[in-house]
Amino acid sequence: MGVSAPRGPAIAPAGTRHTAEHGAEYVVPLRWDGRPDGEVAEMGSYLRSLTRLLDVTVVDGSGEEDFARHARAWRGTGARHVRPQPWPGRNGKVAGVVTGVLASRHELVVVADDDVRYGPAELRAVLGALAAADAVRPQNVFSPAPWHARWDTARSLVNRAFGADYPGTIAVRRSTFEAMGGYDGDVLFENLQMLRTVEAAGGRVVAASGVYVRRLPPTARHFAGQRVRQAYDDFAQPWRLAVEASWLPLLALAAVRGRGRAAVGLGALTAVAVAEVGRRRHGGRAHYPPTAALWAPLWAAERAVCVWAAIGARARGGVRYAGGRVPHAAKPAVPAGVGRVSGAAAPGSSARPATAG
Repeated sequence: MGVSAPRGPAIAPAGTRHTAEHGAEYVVPLRWDGRPDGEVAEMGSYLRSLTRLLDVTVVDGSGEEDFARHARAWRGTGARHVRPQPWPGRNGKVAGVVTGVLASRHELVVVADDDVRYGPAELRAVLGALAAADAVRPQNVFSPAPWHARWDTARSLVNRAFGADYPGTIAVRRSTFEAMGGYDGDVLFENLQMLRTVEAAGGRVVAASGVYVRRLPPTARHFAGQRVRQAYDDFAQPWRLAVEASWLPLLALAAVRGRGRAAVGLGALTAVAVAEVGRRRHGGRAHYPPTAALWAPLWAAERAVCVWAAIGARARGGVRYAGGRVPHAAKPAVPAGVGRVSGAAAPGSSARPATAG
């Protein structure tokens, strides 16, 4: 497992060390407007399985009618169902995360997107890693894996080849999160922003790339809508932006010189080789099929185009998200104590989230 910044004095002393699921909290920030009854029921079954292992909080930013429908469907699962508290920024998910973590009843908190599906073994592994860290980022794996999930898996493999992937779930210490004052909600790449803020506060981040947590694939339509937004994340990593933005001009230059086919072939082989490195790291061959790396040329071709669409979006004021534009992929994080925890539902305060029964 990779390790980043060492623990610093800015972090409040950690509470009791846990090595199992019990004594921990699971937080699901979501906004589901008009989801089919089958998906709502499936989430209810998942929540019920989780509450046998740890306490669960669903922070639901859905509209009033859907919030009430979810409350009825998930009553009896044992999960706490609450509204997000106000939090500055255009990324509504951050408000859900901040509300859930600060209202947690335990020191160890697993934050997971609504499409993440933990099993007991994965929870034990992530919480065990959190016993010696302030934040842990495991690895998501799509299951089932339709064509578009395999396409997107290539991106994960490339990330793994150069370090670690950015999953839809992060485990964090509540004391660390409270000490750092939450994190900036005016960004698109919110999980990177959280990890940066933990490190800026002197916390230790562990990349648990050998812990594989199931993730449900999006619909093909949702996948298509993510292409430019994912490319926009490159603005948080300028070196990556520069490399990926160079691919299309280099290919065009090779074509002008009559070497277009050779350039395409070399680029495809390089993409496959890099993805295969990521597949083989941290026991990945047991979780990714041998054909997984073969999707990397398609992903690279997509990114070569979409990164320029992202650059165009930046010139127009930011990428479109939730009916508006978000200009920042991520920002430099502020040190501990400079956050805005006083504006949220801090533990023990009177501004606790309202429950839904």
